[in-house]
Amino acid sequence: MSGGGKQAPFAAWQDRFEKLRSNKIFETVVISIIVLSALMIGARTYDEVSSFEQWLMYLDVAVTVFFLVELLIRMAAERNLINFFKKGWNVFDFLIVTASLIPMDESEMVLLARLLRIFRVLRLVSMIPELRLLLVALVKSIPRMGYVVLLMFIIFYIYGAIGSFLFHNVNEDLWGNIALAMLTLFQVATFESWATAVLYPVMDVYPYAWIYFLTFIFLNAFVFLNMMIGIVLDVMQKESALIDLESGEGEAAELQGLRTDVRELRDQLNRMEAVLTQSHVPSASTQSDVGGKHIDKPTTD
Repeated sequence: MSGGGKQAPFAAWQDRFEKLRSNKIFETVVISIIVLSALMIGARTYDEVSSFEQWLMYLDVAVTVFFLVELLIRMAAERNLINFFKKGWNVFDFLIVTASLIPMDESEMVLLARLLRIFRVLRLVSMIPELRLLLVALVKSIPRMGYVVLLMFIIFYIYGAIGSFLFHNVNEDLWGNIALAMLTLFQVATFESWATAVLYPVMDVYPYAWIYFLTFIFLNAFVFLNMMIGIVLDVMQKESALIDLESGEGEAAELQGLRTDVRELRDQLNRMEAVLTQSHVPSASTQSDVGGKHIDKPTTD
């Protein structure tokens, strides 16, 4: 009885912490403090705020304490502390907050402490679901983008070799070898002053060189770029569907619910069919063999 009495207040506090963690106002306050922390980091890069260095130090301590308390609240809200560390974003927040505990004094660790405080801005990603979706989609898209990048490298290499063979007499600094030619083509692909610096000087010597550049731009700026965008959008759509399934909202969750209902209905029909089939099968007591023939005996109620 005493053990249950001790656990009851602890469970009540856990419920309070859980409600506080999911409170929208609390989340807004946390996001505001993260933005404030980012502004403080930016302010330290200006010489004009050197007179407020002491106040910035106090604010940094206050922000660090707030992040530590907020992390402890989220950990206390978990029924099982191990579940807190099973989520990658929680581990990320834990590392960022604990790394921020390094004091910003005049020791050799001051540079490391300031660098680690910059990463506190990344906590916005863990706090805002839309940013988490974008980051996860970007990370998961990288392996699929690798094949597109490989194909782009092949095109760059082919066009770089052609450009080095044809245009090396125009400008040795741009087309002297295949490495320089590929760097020049990268400038063309980014549209950074490529017409005046690259296209026109080549067209003065080779008037039909525009065919070379336009085909290269078409492949890179339109085909490959759209392929990468398509990969990211496809991954984002799948991640959004997974989030909807986890939250039980959205079209994906509705479709999953319909599939579950149809599966349960099919199972019920199969069970009903099995029961009806068994009820029409004659029992062994109503059957006998007469003259070597299998005859069903009539049954009476």
